[in-house]
Amino acid sequence: MRAVQFTRYGPPDVVHVAEVPAPHAGPGEVRVAVRASGLSSGETLIRSGALRDVVPTAFPHRTGYDAAGVVDEVGDGVTGVAVGDEVFGMTDPARRGSNADHAVLSAWAPKPAAWSWEEAGGAAGSVETATRVLDRLAVGAGHTVLVQGAAGGVGTVAVQLALARGATAVGTASKRNHDFLRSLGAQPTTYGAGLVDRVRALAPAGVDAVFDCAGGALPDLVAIAGDAARVVTIAPDLTAAAHGVHVSHGAPADGTASAVGTRADPLALHGLALAVALAREGRLRVPVAAAFPLTEAAAAHELSESRHARGRIVLVP
Repeated sequence: MRAVQFTRYGPPDVVHVAEVPAPHAGPGEVRVAVRASGLSSGETLIRSGALRDVVPTAFPHRTGYDAAGVVDEVGDGVTGVAVGDEVFGMTDPARRGSNADHAVLSAWAPKPAAWSWEEAGGAAGSVETATRVLDRLAVGAGHTVLVQGAAGGVGTVAVQLALARGATAVGTASKRNHDFLRSLGAQPTTYGAGLVDRVRALAPAGVDAVFDCAGGALPDLVAIAGDAARVVTIAPDLTAAAHGVHVSHGAPADGTASAVGTRADPLALHGLALAVALAREGRLRVPVAAAFPLTEAAAAHELSESRHARGRIVLVP
């Protein structure tokens, strides 16, 4: 089968499609014929070598950890799903490899009929990450949440999940994305100098939690929250520990401390079922910035590195 991989660190053009043996579902797993799979900004950082001290990488490295497709193999002990079912989900974080013709999923849920294959293919990673951080911040009804980097793949989902919990969302993004954020239900503002004052104007009663998807502004984010314990970042910011900010991540898989100074958080896989329920109610969509064929994976990486993608970038067969 075809799979996207790279055999050395480098720019986007080190990513290529290779012929590899097809994987098979083990106990507690399903295999899918992939209809779409996600590309995250973290994947581009791994490929560039920026995270070589945080996420150990063996070559060749197969990319992708979320996908949607049709189940074509069911592992031992699996119940409630059958060959032919349409699902979306995630690979084992240590395995990855979902940017391929077939992928083995260790967690999954039924694909909502309201979502296209492209939306479903990019959903699981964003849903799990957003749920994990919102849980850690204990976001609930009546709270106000600032999402830094709200127009990206995780940020767009985080805004909607916060609203579903009864919270109010303020989101940062470039001005061209402000109407888009309003369409999701967030109050938009811009990045950069003066952020503290702009957020205080939008949320005069204060901000209860800050979800940082972008990095680079931790001092301001701590000032906005009033307490570093109320800020969680998913950016690989090496200054986070100095600011007292928790970095939430799912690697390394063995739970050892990483170069960013924190251990992996438990995956919030319960978020997948909640996402299905919200999608059925029309309360959760997965904005897709672009869909590229597997053979154009390098171009997908280039778009991700531009930091101008609105929503998830996905790959399709």
